[in-house]
Amino acid sequence: NISEGFTFMFKPDFTKIDGSSVLAAMGHAFFTLSLGMGCVVAYGAYLPKQESIFKTTFAIIFCDTLIALVAGLVVFSIVFDNNLDPSQIAGAGLIFKTLPLAFGQMPSGVFFGSIFFILLGFAALTSAISLLEPSVAWMIERKNLSRGLSAIIMGSIIWALGLFTVLSGNELSDFTFWKGTLFDNIDHLATNILLPTSGFLFTVFAGWFMSKKSSSDELDINRKFQYKFWRFLARY
Repeated sequence: NISEGFTFMFKPDFTKIDGSSVLAAMGHAFFTLSLGMGCVVAYGAYLPKQESIFKTTFAIIFCDTLIALVAGLVVFSIVFDNNLDPSQIAGAGLIFKTLPLAFGQMPSGVFFGSIFFILLGFAALTSAISLLEPSVAWMIERKNLSRGLSAIIMGSIIWALGLFTVLSGNELSDFTFWKGTLFDNIDHLATNILLPTSGFLFTVFAGWFMSKKSSSDELDINRKFQYKFWRFLARY
C-alpha cells in the first residue's frame, strides 16, 4: 500500500523530536554518505585534479537520497500491504525479520524476496569494498604488498572480527551490555559517536589547518565570496 508507506515516511510527528532522534538522524546522514570515513579520504585522493568536488558531492547526495526514498517507499509499501507494523521492529530487524514475513505472504514472494536480498547483498558487498580501501591502501604503501594480497589479508581480518557481530544475533544474543548486543553497541558507537566526531575533526582540519591556497585549489572555487562562505562554515 503505497499511500500508507508514503504517510509513514513523510507525515511528521513533532512529538518524537528529541536529542536522541536528532542524534540518530545525524548519525544516519553521516553513515549513508560515508562522512567521516576513511574511504572518503582514499577516494578523494584518487579523484582527478580537474574533477569538481562540489559537483561530485552534489551528485552523490542527490542520487543517494533519491534511491533511499524510492527504496523506503517500496519496503514500507510491502510491509503495510501485508498488515505488518514497521514501528515495532526497526533497523536490521525490519530487513531480516519483518520483510521475510511480508514476502512470505505475497504471491510469488519467494521470487521477489530472493531478488530483494540478492540486490541487498550486492549493495552490501560494494559498500564493503569501499570501506576496505583505506586499509588496503595502507598495506600497499607501508608494507609494499600487492593490492590482491592486501585485500585478502585485510578482508580476512575484518571477516573474522565480523563473526562476533553475526553471532550476537544468535549464539551470543544473551551477551548484552550498554545498548544491547555486541552488534547494537558497535552500530551505536560507529554511527552516533565515531562518525560525527571524525567528520567534525575533518572539518576542523580543513577550516583551521589547511592553507587558504590549498583548500581553494582543491575546491576549485573561482568566486571569492563562495570560498569565504565555505571557510566560515568550516571554521565556525
